[in-house]
Amino acid sequence: MTTKITEIEKPRLKNPIFIEGLPGVGNVGRIATGFLVEELKAKKFAELYSSHFMPFVLLHENSSVHVLKNEFYYWKAKEKGQRDIILLVGDSQSIDPEGHYEIVETILDYIYKLGVREIFALAGLSIGEQKEKPKVVGAVSDPELIKKYEKYNIDFKSVNKIGTIVGASGLFIGLGKTRGMSGVCLLGETVGFPIIPDPKSAEAVLNVLIKILKIKADTRRLGKKIKEMEELIKKVEDVQRKALGQLMRPPQEKAGEKEQLSYIG
Repeated sequence: MTTKITEIEKPRLKNPIFIEGLPGVGNVGRIATGFLVEELKAKKFAELYSSHFMPFVLLHENSSVHVLKNEFYYWKAKEKGQRDIILLVGDSQSIDPEGHYEIVETILDYIYKLGVREIFALAGLSIGEQKEKPKVVGAVSDPELIKKYEKYNIDFKSVNKIGTIVGASGLFIGLGKTRGMSGVCLLGETVGFPIIPDPKSAEAVLNVLIKILKIKADTRRLGKKIKEMEELIKKVEDVQRKALGQLMRPPQEKAGEKEQLSYIG
């Protein structure tokens, strides 16, 4: 296996918007998108598995295993002015550059067939300090999109200071453009700690996205949602960091040592 999508249901959607929220800096995108999945009571319809995720499973308290994956959810528009939505959340991003491209390309191929032509990628922007009111910085696949979305209090000027967007969020916008998809990356300002969730940054991104999507969501419940998600997110991050540390150690340091099952959490 390299990367594959297992479909649970084939949704019938009309001109859907795609929202990506995978783990990253401050877990901003993961928290925001996961919150929307809960608030909208979105329905899961597919799962993505990849050999580019870390090679371990997590153990639950009931001794069952949890395989790292990304999950697709959908929500059907209820009112005038709304659009159908596809949401992507997940346990992990790829651990290598090749995997990032493979996974994103696989997802783009899949959602294109479902009618997606517009993408919103959610992520954190590390600024090295805590802000009482984090800004939402925007990057776009086409400068024309700035005119469309600047009214939502998105800072499109500060993006010039960033230079790069590392990981899936940037690739979704960049590679999506090659397929004729328009894309906006919403980056919430955050301190920059990958494991520690940043609720203020996630809330700032959510408040912008809720207005764009014309949906209703009570962000006051965000704190409770973060506590529910934090344990799994932190567990995955901790194990991945330790596993990567082992893999990068020189062979001579491992010689003669008893092998430890440190992947098991």
